[in-house]
Formats: sequence, C-alpha cells, structure tokens
Amino acid sequence: MSQESPAAIVINNPVIRMHPADNLVIARLDLPPGVPIADSGLVSLQAVHAGDKIASRAIAKGEPILKYDTTIGFALTDIAPGDPIGSNRIEYREFDRDYAFCEAYQPSALLPESERATFMGFVRENGRAATRNYVGVIATVNCSATVIRKIAEWFTPERLADYPNVDGVVAFVHSTGCGMEQTGEPIELLRRTIGGYITHSNIGAALVVGLGCERNQATQLLASQGLQESESLRVLTMQQVGGTRATIDAGIEAVRQMLPICNRATRQRMPASHLKVGLQCGGSDTFSSITANPALGRAVEILTRHGGTAILSETPEIYGVEHTLTRRAATPDVAQKLVDRVRWWKRYSEGRDVQINGKVAPGNSDGGLANIFEKSLGSAMKGGTGPLMEVYKYAEPVTASGLVFMDTPGYDPVSATGQIAGGANLICFTTGRGSMFGAKPAPSIKLATNSPMYERLSQDMDINCGEILDGTADMEAMGQRIFERILAIASGEESKSESLGLGDNEFVPWQIGITG
Repeated sequence: MSQESPAAIVINNPVIRMHPADNLVIARLDLPPGVPIADSGLVSLQAVHAGDKIASRAIAKGEPILKYDTTIGFALTDIAPGDPIGSNRIEYREFDRDYAFCEAYQPSALLPESERATFMGFVRENGRAATRNYVGVIATVNCSATVIRKIAEWFTPERLADYPNVDGVVAFVHSTGCGMEQTGEPIELLRRTIGGYITHSNIGAALVVGLGCERNQATQLLASQGLQESESLRVLTMQQVGGTRATIDAGIEAVRQMLPICNRATRQRMPASHLKVGLQCGGSDTFSSITANPALGRAVEILTRHGGTAILSETPEIYGVEHTLTRRAATPDVAQKLVDRVRWWKRYSEGRDVQINGKVAPGNSDGGLANIFEKSLGSAMKGGTGPLMEVYKYAEPVTASGLVFMDTPGYDPVSATGQIAGGANLICFTTGRGSMFGAKPAPSIKLATNSPMYERLSQDMDINCGEILDGTADMEAMGQRIFERILAIASGEESKSESLGLGDNEFVPWQIGITG
C-alpha cells in the first residue's frame, strides 16, 4: 500500500485516482452515463453514485482490484473500462501478504521541547495529565447498575454549582461481572478495564459499588489492580450497606465528600506530549480513505512530532493491511505482537459471519465499501505513516509515546472503552455515514468524511473533512485543523458530542468467554 495520501482533489474532475497503479477511480459525485472518467478519454458506461468505484482500464476475471495500489479483492468477471465495480463484481478471498518486519521503520522526528505545542490540562499527583475532571461511579456487576445510575443522577448541574472544576458525576454501568469464569482472561480483562477507568487521569475521584455475592468481588477487583481505598476512592457493597435505597443514600454522601477533593484540580499549561488520543472510525464510507482518515493520520503525525501518543485499534478493521503496520514496526517483537493478535482473531471468529471474514455492515456496504479489505485500507490510515512503537492487549496501560496499537473489536463503544481504560484522554472519531458517538470521561471529536452528511448532521459533527473532496481545503491544512481542535478540546472547549450529553451509555467492556 502506498503511504501517500491521494493527489490534490481537482474540483472540475468528476473522479479521483488514488495511485497511478490503480485499475479503478472513485466517482467524486453522482455521474450519469457518458461522463469522461480519466484523461485517456474513457467514459462512464452506467450511472454511478458518489463514492462508487469505476474501472479505469480493462480488468480480467481473477485479476486483483487495486485501490491505493493495494489489493481489495479480485474480479469475479471481466470488467470493461468505464464499468462500475460494485460488490457483486469483487470476490473476497485470502491472499499472501509480506509482513516484512521493520523494513520501512523510520523514527519520528521529534520537535525540540521549546517548540512543542501546549494545552490547558489538569495535572494529577502521579504526573499524568487530564483533559476532563469527573467523579466516576463504577459498578462491579450489572446488579449494582441501577444504584450507581441513581447516585450519579442526583448530582444535577444545580447541585454541582459549588464545584466549578468538576465536569460531572458519571455512572459506568456494564452488563457483566457475574455468571462468568472466576479465573482466566475474561475476568482479568474486565478487572483491567474497570481498573483503567478508576485510575484514569480524567477521573478525579471514584466510587465503586458492588452487590456482594458477585464473582467480580470489589475487594478482589481492587487487589488485582493494586488499588486501595482512600479519600478519593471509596467502595460500597449493597448487601452490607442495607440494600438499594440505603446504598443510593450512602453513595450520594460518599460522592459529596469526594467532590471538594476533585474540585481542587485546576487547569494549567502543559505540553502536548501528555495527550493520548484514541483513534476510532464508524459508519465508514468510500470517502473515509480519501478525506477524514488520512487527514486524521496527518494530525497524528503532527501530534507524535510533539511527543504525544495515538492509539490505533479495531483489529478486525486492519485485517488485510496489517502488513503495512508490521513493516513500520519499531522492533520485530512489536511486529510479531500485531501478527499474533490478528491470528487470534482469525481463530476466535472462525466460521462466524463477522466482518474479519469478509462481509462489512450494511451501512458500510451502502457507503460503497466492498469488503473488509477495502474498509481496513481506510481504517489503518487514521494512524498516519509514522512508526508503530508498541502493541497492547485490550485495556492495557499505554506507556509508549508515538503511534501504538491496541487489540480491540471493531465495535466502536467496546473499542473506545478499551482505549480509554488504557489511558486515552481524548477520542478522534471519523465517520462517513454519520455515527452518533460520545464518550466519558474522554471527550470525542467527530470528523465527517463528506459535506452532505456534515451539513445534514452538523449538530453532531465537529469538523468537515469533506472540504478536501470539495477542493476547499488540502490534506495538510485539514490535518493541522484537526490537531488544533484536539488542543482546544483538550483544554476544555466542549465537543459536539459533549454538548449533546452523549457518553453516559458508552462504557462497554469487551465480553469474551462463557456466560453461565
């Protein structure tokens, strides 16, 4: 795969060619039959929609279909120049990929510290930086979900008026914690995720609430994460406190006692090297790989030059282009970790009708994506073109700087939950179809791939990367704009998803293993 972004969009050209070696072009807008599709004088043979693929030369049956000089499938039939290349003409099948460990590795050129950007963040006692300052109320098990919601809901804006440095009290509800294996990876993963939220830099104080008889016992949860109760970490057990009403009252009182502690935090100027940005995409379309994803990749390249960290994830959505990451890995060990996680997913999903085995979601298909190879091609671009510095399991603490990878599912709330548990203090989320997503305690910045969707859903979208497609902004300028918005929102500016109140239902730990 070429590491270059598409050439500058020519607004009077109805199609876009991503790479000279490609045998297709992308319709920039809806086209009737007979429109010239390339400088060679070829014309579209049928009407196509914006984002559709069109053959730029004759393609023989069985020949690779190339986009960004990368195989996204194989021709099911002979395809004439000017013919549309729909999903019904592309065969999904496995093919060999050369992982070429570390072959293209080049270290990032870090800026001198005196030239690095800054933002206004909260500094925690352990030196970590926060972009928000919440009190978290966290359930050990679904059985305490109602209780923690009632506790958090009590703290209305009016009741928090005396604590101007506190962004809110948020409940982290989930659907597991019992009826699961008592030992092994599933419960370790759950505890690691909850522990990551308890200790997250954007959580100034935390209350953990359990039922009492669940498998994920609060005492064992804290011990497994090396945590102890303190003035800013409290634990309540419903069966000991006296039931639902009594625990709600006790929880409200516990949070009231922690609010002054949380409110002590004040924003101060700090370097952008403290930022850890989770990279997400959802509701993708053909233009994801042409506008928003490579533009976010440019912003990541800027961030990492300033010493910051970007977390690429969604393992099923890099499948087919994982070799472009292993080639840029800092060490063979890092590359092997990524290959191991991809192979784990292939075993885990064997025989299942999930996207890593080819077929993408209906919205992705309607957006012009043929299969997981084409979706992955765009998804991986969010990480930019820099070196891959480390690979983490789900919800593991992210300690390396630069571009890193975290193994997560492709399902956005589950993936973002793992990133936040690992330390992401901000999320950047690209979308072509219009995904409605927000996260707490990490603010989410939404990046639209095309102008029609942005205009239709402007209350949800923060930045219109469709300007690249319109010819009113170039890739470099858009990357810089995204980076500047990252700094502004990290400093306290409200994102669109925050203004809508999103984020109260997006804590979704990854559930693996047996429920019984």
